[in-house]
Amino acid sequence: MLNIGGLHEGVVIDHIKAGGAMKIYNYLNLEKIDSSIAIIKNAKSNKMGKKDIIKIEAPICVDLNLLAVLDSNITLNYIENDEIVRKEHPVLPTQVTNIIKCKNPRCVTSSETERNLPHTFKLTDSENRIYRCIYCEQKFKGQL
Repeated sequence: MLNIGGLHEGVVIDHIKAGGAMKIYNYLNLEKIDSSIAIIKNAKSNKMGKKDIIKIEAPICVDLNLLAVLDSNITLNYIENDEIVRKEHPVLPTQVTNIIKCKNPRCVTSSETERNLPHTFKLTDSENRIYRCIYCEQKFKGQL
């Protein structure tokens, strides 16, 4: 049995879809944090079968609600003095910039790269987690 110790202070990102922890790790640029980080992949879960978990032993200063675009099932546990002080379930933001990249080769964000336009998507269907590019209407269905 694998045993990863608890955190004194930090954030635990739990209930990540199995195999999705590295996308979240990369999005949050966690390689730049000079603190202990544990990535647990394919942990057993009664609810999900398998899940990934990221434990970060440091406060992080990003809008973690943006993680809902990558995985809407995650739970954020904020730890202080060895105790969970707050649990959050991120909500889908109505607009995101430079989280999703437009895959339409004819989109202005792809075809005119010298203009350096931001990849901006608006939430068009919250029930199905569908975002659309504001430039070309290309659909992105949020999923890791």
